[in-house]
Amino acid sequence: MKTAILMMAHGSRIAEANDAARDVAKMVQEMTGFEIVEVSFREMHEPDIQQGIDTCVARGAKRILLMPYFLFMGAHVQHDLPEEIETAQKRHPGLIMAMGGHLGAHRKLAEIEAERVGEALERLGWN
Repeated sequence: MKTAILMMAHGSRIAEANDAARDVAKMVQEMTGFEIVEVSFREMHEPDIQQGIDTCVARGAKRILLMPYFLFMGAHVQHDLPEEIETAQKRHPGLIMAMGGHLGAHRKLAEIEAERVGEALERLGWN
């Protein structure tokens, strides 16, 4: 059974700002080896989540793991994203969908932030 991963990001009015999510999706695809890794956006940019789900189905997915690319457990993660899944389930009744966890507080995120702190201190000559 073919499984897809759909990253669900917030989205920005600035199109280039959404490229970071696409870049991460490419890295996730390389790291996981999944054939289908797509990106969708909750607001302000396309593809929206419904379009992302439809793309996964069009590419042959029978199961979709929907991954919130959100830092916090806010209203989008708690309410809006599950509602998106319910909406899609009505259009794709045989499709298996499950939502993974949001990014949250994770040591690897702290490592990235510490790295950025070091870069900023170096650039400013403060170290």
